Amino acid sequence: MGMWQRMFKKESLDTYMRSDGHFEKSLNAKDLIALGIGAVIGSGIFVLPGTVAATTTGPAIIFSFILAALVSSLVAMAYSEMSTAMPVAGSAYSYGNVIFGEVVGWVLGWALILEYMLSVSAVSTGWSAYFANLISPLVKIPTALSGAYNPAGGTYINIVAVVIVLLIGLLLRGGLRQSKRVENAMVLFKVIIILAFIIIGFFFIKSSNYHPLIPKRVNGAFGWQGIITGTSMVFFAFLGFDALSSSAAEVKNPKRNMPIGIIGTLIIAAVLYGIMGLVSTGMVHYTKLNVADPAAFALQQVGQNWASLIITIGALIGMATMMYTMTYAASRLIYAVGRDGLLPGGVGKLNKQGNPNRALTIATIVIALFSGLVPLDKLVDLVNVGTLLAFVVVSLGILPLRHRKDVNHDGYKMPGYPVMPIISALLSAFLITQLHVETLIAAGIWFIIGIILYMTYGVRHSRMNQ
Repeated sequence: MGMWQRMFKKESLDTYMRSDGHFEKSLNAKDLIALGIGAVIGSGIFVLPGTVAATTTGPAIIFSFILAALVSSLVAMAYSEMSTAMPVAGSAYSYGNVIFGEVVGWVLGWALILEYMLSVSAVSTGWSAYFANLISPLVKIPTALSGAYNPAGGTYINIVAVVIVLLIGLLLRGGLRQSKRVENAMVLFKVIIILAFIIIGFFFIKSSNYHPLIPKRVNGAFGWQGIITGTSMVFFAFLGFDALSSSAAEVKNPKRNMPIGIIGTLIIAAVLYGIMGLVSTGMVHYTKLNVADPAAFALQQVGQNWASLIITIGALIGMATMMYTMTYAASRLIYAVGRDGLLPGGVGKLNKQGNPNRALTIATIVIALFSGLVPLDKLVDLVNVGTLLAFVVVSLGILPLRHRKDVNHDGYKMPGYPVMPIISALLSAFLITQLHVETLIAAGIWFIIGIILYMTYGVRHSRMNQ
C-alpha cells in the first residue's frame, strides 16, 4: 500500500465500537447538560455581555447573542448527528478518521489537543487571579509564586494555577460516577448565582437605559454593523459544547441523550447570556459598562455592594467547571489517539474500572506545566483555530456520513440536508478568516509540527496500517 493510501485509509466504526465498549456507561442527559454548561459558561458570563454592549452593540447585545446562538446551533446539530451515529471517544478526531481518513483525523486531533490543553491552562491562570483577590484580605501569595516563569518580573511559577489543575485531575481519576456529582453540584450553584444576579437586577432596570436600543454607528461600532461585529465576538462564548461529543462512549442511550445534551447546553447558555446582557444594560447605561467587572459594577451602581464577593465566587466556580469538562475531554481525546497507535506510552489503554487514567495523567501534567510556567496571553487565540477547523470538518462530514453503509442512521439527523451542513461549514470557515493573522501563522506552525510527527511516527505505528 502506498503512503498516500495509508494516510487516507479510513477506520472501521466497528473497530472503535469494540475498543470503546469497555468504557463504563454512566452519563445521562442531565449529566451531559451539566458538563456542557460547565464548559460553556465560565467567568465570561459576568464580563462579556457588559463589555461588548459598551464597546460594540449597546443594549442590542441580546440580538448578537441570538445570532451567535443560531450559528452555533448549526454546528451543534452536526455534532449531535455525528455523536449519535458514532458514539465513540475522541470527538472530531474519531469522526475524521472514519469519514475522511487517518491523516484528517490526526490533524483534527492535533488541533484539539492544543485547544483543550491551552483553554484549561488559560482559565487556570484566571482562576488563580480571582482566588488571590478573594483571599487577599487574609493571605498574600508571594510574588515569586504568583505568575508564569519570568525572572525579570520576579515570578517563577503560578502555584495556585498548578494546584487547581492537579486537584481537578485527581477528581477525574476517581471516575465519572463519583466526580460527576461534584461537577453537577458546582454547575447548579453557578447557575443559582447567575439567576440571583438576574432576579435582583430585574428590580433595578430602568427603561430609559434601553434608549436607543440600537445606538447610531460610531467608528465601526453600534448600529446593525455593531450587532454583526458583536455576534462574531460573542460567538466564542459558546465554544465548549463540542467537547461533549468526547463523552459519547460513556453515555447511556447516546442516540437519545447526546442531542439533548449538546443542543440543550446551547439553548440554556444562549438564554442565560442573552438575559445577562439585557439585565446589565437595563441596570446601568451601556456606556458605563466598559470595565473589568461589569456585572459587579452594575450591582454596585444600584447600591448592592455585596456584589464583588458573590461574582467572584460565581466566577471561581464557573472557571472550575470549565476546567473539569475540558480536562475530561482532553483525556478522552489523548486516549483515542493512543488507541489508534499514533501516540506512544500506552495512553490508549483503560484501567480495570474502564477509565483512561494514563491519558488523564498525561493531560493533567502537561496542562499543569503550561499553567504554572508558560505565559499564555499570546497563545490562547489558538484555541479558536482548532475549534473552528473541527466545526468545518464535522459539518462537511455529515454529507458522506449519510451514505456510509456501516453506520447506523436511526438516531438524530441534522435537518435541511445537504444545505444546512454546507452553510454550517461555510460560516465556521468565515470565522477562521476573522482571526488575527498572527494566530493563523502560529496555527500553521503547529499543524506543520503535527504533520511531521505523523509522517515520522504515526503512520509507521498506526494500528490500522499494521
